[in-house]
Amino acid sequence: MGNRQNGQQEKETVSDKRGFNHVIIVTSAYIAAQMLADVTSLKIAVVGGFSIDAGTFVYPLTFTLRDLVHKVVGAAGARLLIVTAAVINLIMALFFAFTAALPPDPSWPLQDAYASVLTPVWRIVIASILAEVVAELIDTEVYQLWVERVTRRYQWARVLVSNSVSVPLDSLVFCWLAFGGVLPNAVVWSIVISNVLVKGATTLVSLPAIYLVPEADRGGDAPL
Repeated sequence: MGNRQNGQQEKETVSDKRGFNHVIIVTSAYIAAQMLADVTSLKIAVVGGFSIDAGTFVYPLTFTLRDLVHKVVGAAGARLLIVTAAVINLIMALFFAFTAALPPDPSWPLQDAYASVLTPVWRIVIASILAEVVAELIDTEVYQLWVERVTRRYQWARVLVSNSVSVPLDSLVFCWLAFGGVLPNAVVWSIVISNVLVKGATTLVSLPAIYLVPEADRGGDAPL
């Protein structure tokens, strides 16, 4: 009997450790992707005839990563992470502004380049953070409603449905707050369309990732 209990405790310990590792990995990846996207959103490129901010190549991953966090720690944990990431991004922008304003050493020739690249464009920073918070929180609620009201089965469907709502919303909020009235309307709409296309494609490619982490609460029907 003692050996059985010890074996069961060891299995639970290993399971808890794996669960903890999953939490660390997915939350770290989420915050890293948010920060990289915010920094690179200052670059507007042309890809396939569409104007696109460079952060779009990283940011779409945050939607699936949010779903992974939600699956591992639940809705409350996902909401907390979204707000935490927003605060971190704001602190990052403030720190960039502080470092850019510091007087440079006379022997260092890159002050203008450093300031040009890293001094925050506050309109873009605020637009980015607001879009992230609004879209990701709505993504959380849609995901949770799907799990509670529809089914825990077919996990790919919960990712697809929640992202189908949050991706267009995020693109509209960010692009119009950041660039509306600054760039021509046609360019803004081009950025919106390219954002939706890239984020939608990323969602489809990253769908299988939802199966990489365990469910926080396995009540109800078993997920597939």
